[in-house]
Amino acid sequence: MKRLILFFLAIVPFFVTAQTIDSAAIRQVDSLIKVSRNLTGKNDFTKALEVNALAEKIALEKFGPETAYYGNVGANHGRILAIKGDYPEAEKLFLESRSFREKLLGKDHPDYIWSIYNLAFLYSRMRQNEKAESLYLEFIARREKTLGKEHADYALGVYYVANFYKDIRQFKKAEPLYFEAKAIQEKIHGKEHPDYVIILNNLGVMYWLMGQYEKAEPLYLDIIAIRGKVLGKAHPEYASALGNLGVLYIDMGQYKKTEPLYLEAKAIREKALGKEHPDYASSLTNLGILYSNLGQYEKAEPLYLETKAIRERSAGKESDEYSSSLMNLGILYWFMGRYEKAEPLYLESKAIREKLERKESVGYATLMYNLALLYKDMGQYEKAEPIYTEVLAIQETVLGKEHPDYASGLNSSAEVYYRMSQYEKAETLWLEAKAIREKLLGKEHRHYAQTLGNLGLLYSKMGQHEKAETFFTASSQLNRKLVLLALNHLSEQEMNQYLMTFNNGISAIFSFDQRTSGTTGIAKTGYDNILFFKGFLLNAYQQSKQLILSNAQAKEKYTLLKSYGRNLAAEYAKPVNARKGVTELEERSNELEKELALTVAGYGEAMKQVKWQDVQQKLKKGEAALEFVHYRYFDKRKTDSTMYAVLLIRPGDVQPTFISLFEEKSLDSLLQSDNGLKADFVNRLYSLAGRGIKINKGSKSSLYEMLWKPLEKELTGIKTIYYSPAGLLHRINIDAIPVSATETLADQFQLVELNSTRQLVVANEIKNTNKEAVLYGAVDFDAPGDSVTRGGAWIYLPGTESEIKSLEKIMQSASLKTNVKKGMDATEESFKKIGTNNSSSPKILHIATHGYFFPDAKEKTGDSTFSAGSQEPVFKMNEHPMLRSGLILSGGNKGWEGNRSLEGKEDGVLTAYEISQMNLSNTELVVLSACETGLGTIRGNEGVYGLQRAFKIAGVKYLVMSLWQVPDKQTSLLMTAFYKKWITEKKTIPNAFHEAQKQLRESGLDPYYWAGFVLVE
Repeated sequence: MKRLILFFLAIVPFFVTAQTIDSAAIRQVDSLIKVSRNLTGKNDFTKALEVNALAEKIALEKFGPETAYYGNVGANHGRILAIKGDYPEAEKLFLESRSFREKLLGKDHPDYIWSIYNLAFLYSRMRQNEKAESLYLEFIARREKTLGKEHADYALGVYYVANFYKDIRQFKKAEPLYFEAKAIQEKIHGKEHPDYVIILNNLGVMYWLMGQYEKAEPLYLDIIAIRGKVLGKAHPEYASALGNLGVLYIDMGQYKKTEPLYLEAKAIREKALGKEHPDYASSLTNLGILYSNLGQYEKAEPLYLETKAIRERSAGKESDEYSSSLMNLGILYWFMGRYEKAEPLYLESKAIREKLERKESVGYATLMYNLALLYKDMGQYEKAEPIYTEVLAIQETVLGKEHPDYASGLNSSAEVYYRMSQYEKAETLWLEAKAIREKLLGKEHRHYAQTLGNLGLLYSKMGQHEKAETFFTASSQLNRKLVLLALNHLSEQEMNQYLMTFNNGISAIFSFDQRTSGTTGIAKTGYDNILFFKGFLLNAYQQSKQLILSNAQAKEKYTLLKSYGRNLAAEYAKPVNARKGVTELEERSNELEKELALTVAGYGEAMKQVKWQDVQQKLKKGEAALEFVHYRYFDKRKTDSTMYAVLLIRPGDVQPTFISLFEEKSLDSLLQSDNGLKADFVNRLYSLAGRGIKINKGSKSSLYEMLWKPLEKELTGIKTIYYSPAGLLHRINIDAIPVSATETLADQFQLVELNSTRQLVVANEIKNTNKEAVLYGAVDFDAPGDSVTRGGAWIYLPGTESEIKSLEKIMQSASLKTNVKKGMDATEESFKKIGTNNSSSPKILHIATHGYFFPDAKEKTGDSTFSAGSQEPVFKMNEHPMLRSGLILSGGNKGWEGNRSLEGKEDGVLTAYEISQMNLSNTELVVLSACETGLGTIRGNEGVYGLQRAFKIAGVKYLVMSLWQVPDKQTSLLMTAFYKKWITEKKTIPNAFHEAQKQLRESGLDPYYWAGFVLVE
């Protein structure tokens, strides 16, 4: 991504002695020096040197070699060479210039002081930092002596030195210097002076480099305010300031804030500079990159096309700019899977680059590498192979074999040979890539982890199972470490995208276990992976942050911890020899983690990692743990088949047992209702008749035969089963699966559903359970006094009034303080006040109302846009899965219809996302006595994104929710029975719930009326 951050480059003035000379010649020399500097800024060093040589000739003729005028031209010559990279010659000129000026002018003359600066600048570019630092300190010391600390030029010198420390990452030394320069400039010129703004900008850049985005943001906002006031909001520099803040927000993962900034910058540049200006094209590209990162490819495409057209008109079809625009568009089409459109763009770009540069160049090799990637993804391995061979040859010549890009070429070339079943060639290349990456990048780099995983795949196909297990295990351990590092600083959206990059590796391990029928030890790694990715992140990612942000003492430490995480991630991404301060960063990060664990109650437990042995140690005799998993099957590459399996642990097992179950399309077929009556379908699905009988068209089995029969022989002697569902199993009530005419699985086993069996080790303990119950029911969904919405989307539920009345009596008899919210009092505002203002959340939270869930519209239509004329509620079309699930409270019809006319009031639609931001850590039980509250968007190993996830993030221990629309009368019967058994009869929550369902079943009610509710711990 092109970063639009303004780095200030000092323009060094050249002072002259008071002599009677040709003033026209002075102006001519000064003008030539300025031209040469402009050419240097454009990296046109040949012309810059030619212009400076002309200035040197005139100065020699007019002034002579023993004058300051001639010395100025010589110093400028050295500066051009320094920026060009010709350091020995530049050093020679700068040393001569310093000696000459000292002799002619003395050490306190401004020209001599600039000679010190020039040498410091050179040594900093040569990375001779000790020499550079000494000279920079002498430079500001002499400025202080000659000018004093209240002078603007002294402040500018301090600013230059701060930049030096920033560039060598000595931020502790840079920060006070920036503050000193900023204070002087503010005192002399005020906050609206360009030099003050430049200091603010580079201070912001320093905080950005430190990963302290929260400190950088207000500085960028100040710059925008100043630019807007001084230059106006139509000025291109104001647009640049907007773009800089947009780049920061991208790094903060705040994409929603970035888009309006980029759009405003684009509009300003269009008006001020026109649509043919390079800065306008850059705005288009930045927006395209943003939309590509968000997966909004349809928005990115027209921007890239317009950029391409501008480059064609302004630079021509034979230019590097036009070639780059072709590549950007080709890469977008590659992301979109539109390979047939990407290929001709790559080929056209290739033809241009062949004319512009030698084939033995890094730029040409990069282009060819991308073309080979395209052919690999197209399955055209015969085309990809010779291109990779050419790329490797170029990289070896230009970069050498010990270079990360060469290792990447080896890795991709090996993948082609792997796909072509030429395993020996693939092995040679992957092992070479592994050795290079280990040496250059270290064992903490994601590319090293990638190579380990590839070797695991290779050896699993070669039948070398022990080697495969070794590499898969090492890859998994490193991947988990990388995720932990990212956890502290990535946004939720970025984290979800990042986690998706690990899905293939997880699936490859389960596929290996499936092919080897569980005969290797890889099930241990598979179980550890699923404990980490399925159970850990739900708690650690959101819950730990919520715990910290509720503790004022910990906020600053957590902000600092995030900055350490960003810095460590950036350093690990570099070659080993280019990393700086990693050990110190790791130590500080570990210390802060420990401090937070001591400061914030629950933080240590939320961040605790769990292994399969830890789960096993919590199991008693007669108990077992089941982790259901679903994964894309890997052969040579990922297939279209999603498989289901279970990992089983019992006391005394030497490792988890892997049991393959079924392919997802079989279960999906079983769960389709053929558009018939929902009740009839559910009753067939959960009836004994379903065993061995087609429940609907296309299904060949029953829930029992698909899901449970393969496990039976492993469950002999087991009475209690802790299990965690995956994928479509979240939509199944396993307790209700029949095993005989009179019994279900819940009668044979004590079944405890968990989000993850990790909870056996890290339990959600309710520490301060109070004696309060809050009941929501008999909700009036219409706005008070508003007849327009009567009979709106959500109708009154009469059964909920009798339900909460019955429950109120039961709870009051048990001396529970009961707070009933009904009618127009069942507001969203009242709900959100729960657990706030240092008050603990209630022991019981019962919500009898309407619930909603909508699947992702893009999965069906491929279109994420919502037209203004559509009558669909905005919640249905939202891209965020936690907004497509929620509960309806009083006045909700108005909010549902999109009417938000009541300023400052809630809309009555309580989304899952809003619930996830609450603190319900003292609530033992939440009952969602509403329709389809257990549904949500299933996201890989992260489970269901909906109300279930929301309440678990908020800290609730037990959650009762529904899988389909259960009539409110039968719902009331179930809830009343459950609370009586729990509160009055003092049974445990799981036992009370199972017995209540059994009571309804034995009363003759069909499964449709009682099996729709599930209990999750």
